[in-house]
Amino acid sequence: MRMRPTLSWTPSEGLPPGTTDLGPVADVLRAGGVLVLSGAGISTESGIPDYRGEGGSLSRHTPMTYQDFTGGVQARRRYWARSHLGWRTFGRAVPNAGHRAVAAFGRKGLLSGVITQNVDGLHQAAGSDGVVELHGGLDRVVCLSCGAFSLRRELARRLEAANEGFAPVAAGVNPDGDADLTDEQVGDFRVVPCALCGGILKPDVVFFGENVPPQRVDHCRTLVRQAASLLVLGSSLTVMSGLRFVRQAAEAGTPVVIVNRDPTRGDSHALTRVALPLGAALTAVSERLGVAAEGSGAAGPEAL
Repeated sequence: MRMRPTLSWTPSEGLPPGTTDLGPVADVLRAGGVLVLSGAGISTESGIPDYRGEGGSLSRHTPMTYQDFTGGVQARRRYWARSHLGWRTFGRAVPNAGHRAVAAFGRKGLLSGVITQNVDGLHQAAGSDGVVELHGGLDRVVCLSCGAFSLRRELARRLEAANEGFAPVAAGVNPDGDADLTDEQVGDFRVVPCALCGGILKPDVVFFGENVPPQRVDHCRTLVRQAASLLVLGSSLTVMSGLRFVRQAAEAGTPVVIVNRDPTRGDSHALTRVALPLGAALTAVSERLGVAAEGSGAAGPEAL
């Protein structure tokens, strides 16, 4: 499944309006067997902006594509300089009330699984088990030549050593961990190669224009088939890699419920869209169901 660089979409007329009624969310969770599909909107309360909501990063930032990353040294220098700086923000992020509520639903046995489009590791840090990272995770790095995997914190130490004193002030950090830096701020940032073969290193995330691994897609399709309902949390569903699971569920007659403040590309397939902030909404649902969300959670991917 190729992630197309779809950066925006225009809501069509006639979409069902959003509601503030949390009843349908509580109902599907009470029944159990819920598959969660989460997007960037669930992490905004942890200080990680989304792409398309109010103040979304697409207004100032175009995500790196696979073709650009593999096509030139300068693109990789720009990416790694920006991502190295952004990683510090991701490492400090902690799960918010939304992540903690999802983890609590899982501990209570109400969920059949969690698929996330996010690369921040915050579901796992909150205590959710068996999370499927549809687009990979920033806490890992892969060599495009030998295929070896390594930890991002190890690469961070190597980049720190190779770029002593690199500490520009970024205009912002994006959901893909890419900080906003000018070319002047990137300067002559030094990119380090694979420690095993000298090849090109890439974060273990699916860039726009890249294929989601087929076995991961198949696993997600199986989870959708087995789910009693699909609960979408904080995703605009603009990218087809997430939208197709909503379509799959709807075509099979599996109820789809969406919690997202803005209209989504999947609204026409859903029973309802709850237009409320995720943290407050999921906390209210957990209280209604008598499910306690524990603690503030560990730090983000750096702690995994």
